[in-house]
Amino acid sequence: MVDITKEGLKIDNSEETKSEKEPAINYLDLCKHFKKILGEDNIDRVIVSEREFNAPCILTTGQRGVSANMERIMKAQTLNNPLSVMMMTNKKTMEINKNNKLINIIKNRFDSDKNDKMIKDMIELLYETALLNSGFTLDKPSVFTGRIYRMLTLGLTDEDIIMNDEFDDNLLEPELDNKTNEMDNID
Repeated sequence: MVDITKEGLKIDNSEETKSEKEPAINYLDLCKHFKKILGEDNIDRVIVSEREFNAPCILTTGQRGVSANMERIMKAQTLNNPLSVMMMTNKKTMEINKNNKLINIIKNRFDSDKNDKMIKDMIELLYETALLNSGFTLDKPSVFTGRIYRMLTLGLTDEDIIMNDEFDDNLLEPELDNKTNEMDNID
């Protein structure tokens, strides 16, 4: 038995698969850009996947790392120590699907303008949805929902107006009152 959520899944390399491997080199710059946007804290590496799946990207863990379910259990422990949870969880690998239409749209947009402001939002949104799709939890759900609202607004209005700072970036990080969580006060 093999855990398919772990990296390094070996797939039978038939002639059809071997012929599809060559274009993966064309995605090297995009993978580097994904890694740069997402940062070292979130992603260990970004690769073009050899798996067949419909989603634009998936997240996998290392062979010796904990699964998404185990990570959720560790975070939910009553007396958990954030430092110990962080040490027990490992960085994730993002596998992008070069056959997905959305990845190809992002790649074309990236190839035409590497400084496109919208690409950053799209990459972060892909990462957050891949987290959810792979069974992980979001650290800041309010940032995720703010990004969804922003992308929905972009889809319904003129992109240039919103990307020229007329859109309220505070929607991505809503103000929280200074009250601490009641559970934090319990010893």
